[in-house]
Amino acid sequence: MHLVLEYALADDYLARRAALREEHLALARAAHDRGELLLAGALPDPYDRALLVWTAPHEVVERFVAADPYVREGLVTSWAIRPWSVVIG
Repeated sequence: MHLVLEYALADDYLARRAALREEHLALARAAHDRGELLLAGALPDPYDRALLVWTAPHEVVERFVAADPYVREGLVTSWAIRPWSVVIG
């Protein structure tokens, strides 16, 4: 079972992320090291969305969102957790 966490990013995301990026990446790296987070990154041109692919339970992803400084400080304007039915891979 995979989950996809989709972030909608604020218009000024690129200008504001530097101050929070290390904390955000440390949180993501820790989840990756535990085997919970498979892939994560922003969609460019424009930078308006980010996708994070998980193999963890829904509650783990919710805890990540609650702790994420990008969410806390408004760089993420909305988010959704959805199951992903992987067919290949």
